[in-house]
Amino acid sequence: MTRPSPFGHPFLLGFDEIEQALDRVSKAANDGYPPYNIERVARTECEPERLRITLAVAGFTRDQLDVMLEENQLVVRGRQIDDKTRQFLHRGIAARQFQRAFLLADGMEVLGADLSNGLLSIDLARPEPERVVRKIAIIARDA
Repeated sequence: MTRPSPFGHPFLLGFDEIEQALDRVSKAANDGYPPYNIERVARTECEPERLRITLAVAGFTRDQLDVMLEENQLVVRGRQIDDKTRQFLHRGIAARQFQRAFLLADGMEVLGADLSNGLLSIDLARPEPERVVRKIAIIARDA
């Protein structure tokens, strides 16, 4: 039994990619590590309105983190290697790996990433919407 799609209406043409993206996002939303914030940064005289994603990556160095743009997905990966030479009496901080992906709208621009005090911040620029109006010519094919 297949579930009905909200994009199955005959007036919604070409939205199958959005449906696939929603499926991907719902599967990735289950993992809560690392925690993150998404905030809107107001427009200034010099900069447009931005979005900032901040991930709590305490214990990771810049070399252990990767921020990649893969088509329309922003992927953040962290890799820590367990130091076998250290001998712990108690181990409450695990060396672990993570991958967190964010689906970006078409035209979103990644401005840069910054690591400070265990927080990785990634700034994104929201594109200015462009209103497109175009008249379509009607061709008469009468004999």
